[in-house]
Amino acid sequence: MTSTEAKLKERVKELTCLYEVTSIIVNSDYDQLETSLEAILYCLKRGWQFDDDAEAHLVADNYEVQTEDFDLDRVILTSDIKIFNKVDGRITVGYPKKKYDLEDFLIEEQTLLDNISLAVGNLFERKQIRDNEVATRRQMERTDRLHILGEITAGIAHELNTPLANILGFAELLQEKVKNEENVRDLQKIMDNAIFCREIVKKLMFFACEMPQEMSVVELIPSVENVLKLLRPQLRAKNIKLVKDFDETEFELKADTVQLTQVLFNLIMNAAYYSPQGGNIRIIITEKGQHIRLQISDEGAGIDPEIAEKVFEPFFTTKPIGNGSGLGLSVVHGIISGHRGTITHAPNNPKGTVFTIDFPKL
Repeated sequence: MTSTEAKLKERVKELTCLYEVTSIIVNSDYDQLETSLEAILYCLKRGWQFDDDAEAHLVADNYEVQTEDFDLDRVILTSDIKIFNKVDGRITVGYPKKKYDLEDFLIEEQTLLDNISLAVGNLFERKQIRDNEVATRRQMERTDRLHILGEITAGIAHELNTPLANILGFAELLQEKVKNEENVRDLQKIMDNAIFCREIVKKLMFFACEMPQEMSVVELIPSVENVLKLLRPQLRAKNIKLVKDFDETEFELKADTVQLTQVLFNLIMNAAYYSPQGGNIRIIITEKGQHIRLQISDEGAGIDPEIAEKVFEPFFTTKPIGNGSGLGLSVVHGIISGHRGTITHAPNNPKGTVFTIDFPKL
């Protein structure tokens, strides 16, 4: 074969490789991206001059794939993968060092590799844009759902307040007139349950942001320390270690002291409940732009992705019957919304859950 024919054959291989890679990228399933990346590497292998000995490797955006016989004992060509103009990985093609050196690569092969790295980077960019759109849509749907729930809940709470007040008031009047001890005990049970129901109504109103607030300047660290003192027996019972990651900086915010305490109490109590014996609870307070960020993490089993969007809904709970009403996190969400803040949750590393609250600065 003449030199011209050999060069022409190599150009055809390179163009075929580029075409195949482009076709793979166009038809990629973002949910099965690893399969597409592996197919791209085998296209690269076939596009090289000595394709029987060429092997390829790709690492980017938490993915790492390679052809079957790739190893580190190779002379290589490499090209960076850029995602939104930042280097996030690379593609490598190599020959065995015992048989080849750098001069055995063609100049056109480096150009081909650079073009494919650019195409793969664009693929990752489109995937990230898609993922962000999906996450944003889910967040908007969840916000709308919580808003509707809040309106319904506020209506129910207002409707229940009057009959509960009547039950409690008439029970108190009867208790003053009744002399029979057994009847007095029964009336006390009625009053206790009415008071319990009234507390649930209060929690519903917290969720719906209907409770009046007494806002003042509050120092966050002393508030956290006070709640930790209250919960010390529960933490000690499970031998839980507290890791506090904040300095002596005065983190001040405008808040209702009682409501802020309720938020801290609920979140730390939840972390303790789901923590294993001898586990760690980490509390981090930092400044993030125009917000004060509070993070509370545990080392429990974590939140199942299937229920991740439901945790702030009222009456939803994963605790056994009798251990929780399912109002704790919904109340927390309502209070934080009333303080113009946000709350999110994410998996902890290596296990557990991290709740992140952003409060606006003064």
